[in-house]
Amino acid sequence: MLQTNPYQGHPNLSETDAEVLWQYAKLSQNIKELIAETRRLSEAPDETLLKRLRVLEVKMGLVLTLFKASVWGVINEQSASEGSSDYVDNSADNTAR
Repeated sequence: MLQTNPYQGHPNLSETDAEVLWQYAKLSQNIKELIAETRRLSEAPDETLLKRLRVLEVKMGLVLTLFKASVWGVINEQSASEGSSDYVDNSADNTAR
């Protein structure tokens, strides 16, 4: 990385111009490093990250299965309670007549 401002003291540049160009040069260097790093990551995926994501995927599958089972249980409870309350309501209506 650039350590010194190569534009400092240039006869055709003001101090502000030299500083702005210096900041652009540092930004350009950072972007080049970022591009190189993203290329490296895209070409060879991080095996540690993949292993951690696989573990997370298995856990999320388990959570989804448990959630589905819970929803199914709630639906069955509601169906059973509605069926029994209809039965009670019908017999109450028959006795009232």
